[in-house]
Amino acid sequence: MSPTSSRDSFTSRIQIQSTSIPKAWISPICGAGAGLASGIVTCPLDVIKTKLQAQGGFNTRSAKNPYGSSHQLYKGVLGTGSIIWREEGIRGMYRGLGPMLMGYLPTWAVYLTVYENTREFWHDQCGNWWMARCYASLTAGACSTILTNPIWVIKTRLMSQSARAPSASDGMRAPWHYTSTADAARKMYRTEGIRSFYSGLTPALLGLTHVAVQFPLYEYFKERFTGFGMGEHPPEDSTSNWVGISAATFLSKVCASTATYPHEVLRTRLQTQTRRSGMTTSDGMKVQQRYTGILHMCKVILKEEGWRAFYAGIGTNLIRAVPAAMTTMLTYEWLRNVITRSQEAGEELKKPIGGYAQ
Repeated sequence: MSPTSSRDSFTSRIQIQSTSIPKAWISPICGAGAGLASGIVTCPLDVIKTKLQAQGGFNTRSAKNPYGSSHQLYKGVLGTGSIIWREEGIRGMYRGLGPMLMGYLPTWAVYLTVYENTREFWHDQCGNWWMARCYASLTAGACSTILTNPIWVIKTRLMSQSARAPSASDGMRAPWHYTSTADAARKMYRTEGIRSFYSGLTPALLGLTHVAVQFPLYEYFKERFTGFGMGEHPPEDSTSNWVGISAATFLSKVCASTATYPHEVLRTRLQTQTRRSGMTTSDGMKVQQRYTGILHMCKVILKEEGWRAFYAGIGTNLIRAVPAAMTTMLTYEWLRNVITRSQEAGEELKKPIGGYAQ
């Protein structure tokens, strides 16, 4: 194939067009793509995890038992999944997918962009590789969390509800019912106010310790396994490179998830409780705010459900979080590799042939 005909192929035109993508856009594009892939793959497990985390927060209370019932509707991954499938079908397994994708796209686009652009800044400030990565993780996590918290609250509300009408009879079902993302936002604003969209923000910010553990470990393991940093790849694709990325993601995610899991339970409980007493269930029972803050929540959970409640759904979380992290990072690294190689090939194709520019 002649040089001219090679430039006219579809692939070559794409490569040439890719050179017009600004460097500053690459991280957001790759981050958004990674979030999209991760959301689709792990949504069913996220629904199961949310059901397990949230159910204790719907216990009804009485004068005789101010801490509510200890009855549990959902038990285990398979048990919870079977109940959701029996009551709601495939739609129940993907309940909240819309806001989940709406959340993952900006979350990872913002996070990975800020992280990559603040590492060197923090390294110049503190001069320590590990601390620079930790500070960059915290900065990126704070930016993405504050920006997307309302989306995650809506997602959690949708995932925690069931198709059956809310009732106080078993005290284990959410006292609301939303038909869509827009319906949830409208009802939450009307009945609970703007503050409801930032429920769980404090434990979510406390949860930044998760990424402060995960991403420095990921970079460390990747450099040890592959010899390249985050977003960097060898000149030629190799199986060992992708195996190294997978291993680095697996190890970093397991360590971070196990160490920081309790904050996810606290965040879910805050996100799924109502902020005002004006909401009632279908049988006229008034819904009261169950937790007044993080310390009060910890005391209630510890007294009523025991310390194990702080790790409710951790098995599901690990089953969900590890594939989610691997999907996210493999997609991100793959997109970075594809775009970088396309731009390099495009720059070569744009060079003049025989002294004449194309």
